[in-house]
Amino acid sequence: MTAPTPLDGVDVVLADLDGVVYKGKGAIDHAVDALNRAAGEGHAVAYITNNASRTDVQVADHLSSFGLSVSPHDVVTSPQAAVRLLVDLVAPNSKILVVGGEGLTSEVEKAGFTVVREASDQPAAVIQGFSPDVGWKHLAEASFALHTGIPWVATNTDWTIPVEGGIAPGNGTLVSAVHTAVGTLPVVGGKPERAIFDAAVARFGAKQPIFIGDRLDTDIVGANKAGMRSIHVLTGIDGPKQLIAADKDSRPTFILDDLRGLFEPYPALELSKDGATATVGAAVVRIRGNDVELVKPGESSVNRLRAACGLIWASGRPIYGLTVAPQLYS
Repeated sequence: MTAPTPLDGVDVVLADLDGVVYKGKGAIDHAVDALNRAAGEGHAVAYITNNASRTDVQVADHLSSFGLSVSPHDVVTSPQAAVRLLVDLVAPNSKILVVGGEGLTSEVEKAGFTVVREASDQPAAVIQGFSPDVGWKHLAEASFALHTGIPWVATNTDWTIPVEGGIAPGNGTLVSAVHTAVGTLPVVGGKPERAIFDAAVARFGAKQPIFIGDRLDTDIVGANKAGMRSIHVLTGIDGPKQLIAADKDSRPTFILDDLRGLFEPYPALELSKDGATATVGAAVVRIRGNDVELVKPGESSVNRLRAACGLIWASGRPIYGLTVAPQLYS
């Protein structure tokens, strides 16, 4: 019997952007063809992003420039998820102090709220998202307003954000600055919280969704919180070392080299009765004492990684107590 593929039974494919679809200015090899093929085979394909600085229209235009067929409706942003939370916290048509740019203000206004920028306007809540133009004055106004005890919603708390020049401080650092001043924490709409996943499921009526990501701490943790299956693709931030060391909340359902693997039979993990040996395809890995050893390399580095992850995760042993053969993660 042929093993199922990761997409078997899936009705909605939800994909992260940076590290999954593109890296820098270019599309990642095979990503566009694979996502277009998934759509052509009857799966709804949508995109989830924590980026709060761009509107859904801007994101859709960017993705379309790579050759993907994407409309704004297919894009679920952290501002959209944050505003869904906001609706349950304040009265309709309230004034909202916004710390952020167009990607956030546009969603606040779509929901019928009035955007204000100063605490003296007596807002009903503060909503905060990343924009490169956010400065001390904006953070100070949020602090002044929050000291009155009003609700605080953040689009996301990512510590870093990839930009043209490299890795820069993300919204999490700005949220932390306000937290230091006010002593409270916001409710959060974006990954790894489940609000953004719930928003996507509701929008597409998903019954069997699957999420594709490249970061364990936001993508995979978030999918697990939302109770959906996940795919970790090795084209972005986290690689084999991070997967092998992943805690139980950070472990994906599937591990793929690239998105061509969406359509390939996914090999089963076979554990020996004593739990000391794992086989995936022709790759065999075992634990002997504190050593995780490669017994048979097989033909595929990703199968070696799958076997190592399956064995270590099933063992229940902490990674810091094990010595892992470099061939399993290099």
